[in-house]
Amino acid sequence: MTNTVALANAAVRGVRGSGHRAAQLWRQSLRFRTLVIALALTSVAVLVTCVAMALAVQNNLWDSRKDQALKDAQRATNSAQLLLYSADTQGNRTAQIGLMREVSGQVQLVSASRVFGVIPIDPQAPPGATLGGFSQDVVSDQLKQRVEKDATKQWWQPVALQDADGSTHAGLLVGRQLNAPGAGAYALYIAYDLADTEQTLVLVQSSLWIAGIVLVALIGVIAWFSLRTVVHPITEAAESSARFAGGDFDVRLPVRGQDELAILGRSFNAMADSIEAQIKELGELSLVQQRFVSDVSHELRTPLTTIRLAAEMLNDRRDEFDPTTARTAELLQTQVHRFDTLLADLLEISRYDAGSVQLETEAISLAHLAEDMVDDMRPLAATHDTELRFVAPGGHTPVDLDPRRVRRILRNLIGNAIEHGEGRPIVITVDSSQNAVAVGVRDRGMGMTDEDAERVFDRFWRADPSRTRTIGGTGLGLSIALGDARLHRGSLAVWSRPGEGTNFVLTLPRGARPLDGTSPVPLEPVEAIAEIGVNTAPIVQPGDQARVASPAEEEEKS
Repeated sequence: MTNTVALANAAVRGVRGSGHRAAQLWRQSLRFRTLVIALALTSVAVLVTCVAMALAVQNNLWDSRKDQALKDAQRATNSAQLLLYSADTQGNRTAQIGLMREVSGQVQLVSASRVFGVIPIDPQAPPGATLGGFSQDVVSDQLKQRVEKDATKQWWQPVALQDADGSTHAGLLVGRQLNAPGAGAYALYIAYDLADTEQTLVLVQSSLWIAGIVLVALIGVIAWFSLRTVVHPITEAAESSARFAGGDFDVRLPVRGQDELAILGRSFNAMADSIEAQIKELGELSLVQQRFVSDVSHELRTPLTTIRLAAEMLNDRRDEFDPTTARTAELLQTQVHRFDTLLADLLEISRYDAGSVQLETEAISLAHLAEDMVDDMRPLAATHDTELRFVAPGGHTPVDLDPRRVRRILRNLIGNAIEHGEGRPIVITVDSSQNAVAVGVRDRGMGMTDEDAERVFDRFWRADPSRTRTIGGTGLGLSIALGDARLHRGSLAVWSRPGEGTNFVLTLPRGARPLDGTSPVPLEPVEAIAEIGVNTAPIVQPGDQARVASPAEEEEKS
């Protein structure tokens, strides 16, 4: 019983698997789909044609055989009736019996059938005669009544004739009334065997079905080769397009003949040549642009150094100037510093574009690195009346990363949060999992729309161009931060809602393990900052002298 159930389950799984594979092949293969449709439509057309031809042949064959039998019975009946009219039995019963035998012989001589019977209608009439094992059981009451009541017409009906071995086959029974002068009325029934007609019909129908099956198979083979001729160039075009999209710009389609497929091949090759030329031109322009940015940045370094020294000297002596000149010296110092930062960012961007950036990794705790950055950014946050809160449930185990680049990412994220946080608390969260470590920077500022969040990593892009920068950013910070994250094979994602704030999450893999798509720090915040506030504090390690505020001090400070 167990084996039977197991076999049944295996069969069901096999059927389901086959159905799934067929459905997948139907969706993915144009050749398979077209072939199935062609075979299905061809099969329906052949089926309808074969059925119609079989019915037409059957009707014509039966009608022809029936007309032949009726004509034969008519000749036999007329010959028998003529014999009866010409005989003179003078009421002699013996002569009448002999006459019936002569009539039987005449019917046998004229008719093609050897199964018939001459049956007296009047019970008092002399007995008739039968031949070929004729039985009155095959005569239906309806046929018998019509023959007895109407002597002017010939009647017929289909019957089932039985052979000596007991098998039955189709037959036709024809009946008509005979008038024997002096003896009364007789009914002549002639049975025609239609077994040969039945065999002919079976042979014709079998031939039709065999021809139909062969025709469907031939059409399937023809369709397969035709589809292969048409689909193969299309498949080549699809594969060549995929290779071209993958960066193989030398791929081209072979062109054969002058048909539509050849036109497609020539059009594809012309398009590939044009795109390749444009890509090469854009590549050369990109190299020129990168070289220009790099050269300009390097060339500006020397005069900028002189200008910076002069600006610092003027700024140091601004107390000796009048208020307007002192303010001018201060602004000059600020803008020179910003210009220096912009040049550094441009140089970094040019290195990314040229693909010449390399990591200098070392094993370090992301939690400790982030805590150091939070401490470094606290003075800046204090100038904006913003509180920085740090929580690190994970991320203490050292991982391989480039500390300089990660610090740059965190400095940029925390700086942006301070600038756009509108004075509300900012939470920096560090956590880890088996495959990754992550840090999130969450503010409760003005936030961004989904459209702005999609473009936030673009170079020199601002969500609101009318707003001035209070910290002095260059517009390249987030773009560089994203490049640093990708250089670590990590990710930098953003969540933002207008009026609810923004959350940036940096996720880095542990060692060579790839990211599994989930971050230890959720991108969408799950709790309000007010609920976290009293539960966050700097990390305290044994021997460290970190400043930890008590709940009372925190409450007093707030």
